[in-house]
Amino acid sequence: MQQDLHKIADALDLAARSANAVSQFSSHTPFSLEQAYLIQRASMQRRYDIGERSIGVKLGFTSRAKMVQMGVDSLIWGWLTNAMLEEDGGFIDLQRYIHPRTEPEVCFITRKAIDRPLTQLEAADYLEAVAPAVEIIDSRYQNFKFTLEDVVADNCSSAGLVVGPWSRDFSGLSNAGVLVRIDGRVRQTGSTAAILGHPLRSIVQASQLLSAAELCLPAGSLIMAGAATAAEALHAGSHVSVEIAGYGECGFSVKGAPSNEH
Repeated sequence: MQQDLHKIADALDLAARSANAVSQFSSHTPFSLEQAYLIQRASMQRRYDIGERSIGVKLGFTSRAKMVQMGVDSLIWGWLTNAMLEEDGGFIDLQRYIHPRTEPEVCFITRKAIDRPLTQLEAADYLEAVAPAVEIIDSRYQNFKFTLEDVVADNCSSAGLVVGPWSRDFSGLSNAGVLVRIDGRVRQTGSTAAILGHPLRSIVQASQLLSAAELCLPAGSLIMAGAATAAEALHAGSHVSVEIAGYGECGFSVKGAPSNEH
């Protein structure tokens, strides 16, 4: 089975780097959630081996509705690398992706290393700043369809991120309005309260997940707290912006066309 896990890690790494979709692995090589995280770690190691470096983590399933939809009682997480970081106000080239979608996020940067489980009272003390952000998700599976184990193995569909202006004021995060605009038109509205009831709870959850995996997140790392609204598909020629009330906005323009799924 160990050999199968490494083959899956190799295939997912190649799918991500070549922007070519693959079929679900769980349909013919079943693996557990624990094994999915082993695949994820092995696949990410291949990126580190060619020079990418970890810059933080992202959380998924941070809304109760999404947990119920997927039949799980805890969130999932994946890794962010420097190659995923895109410039605020710049261009996103769709040729790097298969079927990309975008979600509004709250992004934190850590002030101290997170090396143990934190309480919500402690969470803010471990943070340097917060910013509005946009995540680009891009499942490496055909038709954007996957099981829980498949998506975890695929680094939780992490593909790209854009981070806006930083603020050291965390006081307005509990229920800040979120707007997603595409070509100037509002396409999604929501609230930061959709992220675990309060985005700071994502820091608590991240600390618990890291501790369970016996990992430490260094100071200066990013934590993408989770999506505040549903995702929107990306199309060539569009301009995407995300605004979080009281925290500003960020965005990007889109060029090119997605790679063929097959």
